[in-house]
Amino acid sequence: MKKVYFDHAATSFVDPEVLKAMLPFFKDSFGNPSEAHFLGQEAKKAIEKSRQTLAKFFQAKSDEIIFTSSATESINLVHKGLIEALEERRKPHVITSQIEHKAVLNTCQHLENLGLAEVTYLPVDKFGLVNLEDLKKTITPQTRLVSIMYVNNEVGTIQPLKEIGRFLKKINKGRKKKIFFHTDATQAMAYLDCRVDYLNVDLLSFTGHKIHAPKGIGALYIRKGTKLVRQQDGGRQEFNLRAGTENVPYIVGLAKAISLIDRQKNGEKVKKLTKNLTDQLLKVPGVSLTGHPLSRAPHIVSLVIENVESESMLLLLSDRGIAVSAMSACSSDLLKPSHVLEAMQIPKNLLNNALRFSLGKNNTEEEINYVVKNFKEVVSYLRKLAPKL
Repeated sequence: MKKVYFDHAATSFVDPEVLKAMLPFFKDSFGNPSEAHFLGQEAKKAIEKSRQTLAKFFQAKSDEIIFTSSATESINLVHKGLIEALEERRKPHVITSQIEHKAVLNTCQHLENLGLAEVTYLPVDKFGLVNLEDLKKTITPQTRLVSIMYVNNEVGTIQPLKEIGRFLKKINKGRKKKIFFHTDATQAMAYLDCRVDYLNVDLLSFTGHKIHAPKGIGALYIRKGTKLVRQQDGGRQEFNLRAGTENVPYIVGLAKAISLIDRQKNGEKVKKLTKNLTDQLLKVPGVSLTGHPLSRAPHIVSLVIENVESESMLLLLSDRGIAVSAMSACSSDLLKPSHVLEAMQIPKNLLNNALRFSLGKNNTEEEINYVVKNFKEVVSYLRKLAPKL
């Protein structure tokens, strides 16, 4: 049976070059970077070299980068750490969107439940886009954080981050209390411009396992002058913002994965593949694209299929060696419709009929043809089984 992996938005394979870069730090250069002896200093130098690699990628300063275990940890540190650091008499106001990753939504809910912040969840249009005018109307004197993801992980819509960042930078000049701007850039890293000054963001989080680094490593960009209260107590690692002995092999692997990103080469290849896939799948009657038709990441194809439940389709495609997703992997065990599709006001009869195909740099045209052929067969089979109304 042929095996085709079209679920890169959930996770990616570890690139062989990344694994090669990591291996010495499991066996030879295994020292604790907090120790003064030669093995400890080898490890410390590897961390700082990796930090410089990330700083160059974001065009930031190396001491503005800290390593974490995941985007989720980075997001928790941003939202909880910033609100705690403000120490204001009046409750600070946070603005986010209804279609954020659960790491953002649940963290914001946590702050609300404890009475630490008021949160506004911006609506989106039918394409999953945040309206800048809605954001402008929502800002109050107590607004201190705006958190909008760069690319939605379920439908691939690209948010107008540059425009939001430019607006916030402008109004901050006339405010006593700065509004900090955070983005979850996880799905954007491999394909979009993530320079922090280009986006005008103060905080940027991401994880490694979507860009061919291993699971269990992430990072956070923190603009100089942004104060956070650390959420993990212990030692003084990572500029006293993240206690715990650093995961040196994974940090090295993350930096290697970053260095291998080639937006132009891989972006054009993946864009061509997804266009071919999209064009062919949309020829099947009753299949519709979700997300923005133009302002979308090149690797994500998200669909709703009439009269076919996504779970049944996912399992039958899996039986044929095809890996796709019915929704975000972080939410798939909830057996509830996607909060993203609900916010986009997708018709209720289609909320459980969604599939996401997400491609990577190693996928091929041959795989596209194999997936299209099996997709058509599975849709036809399931529709024949569906009860006639």
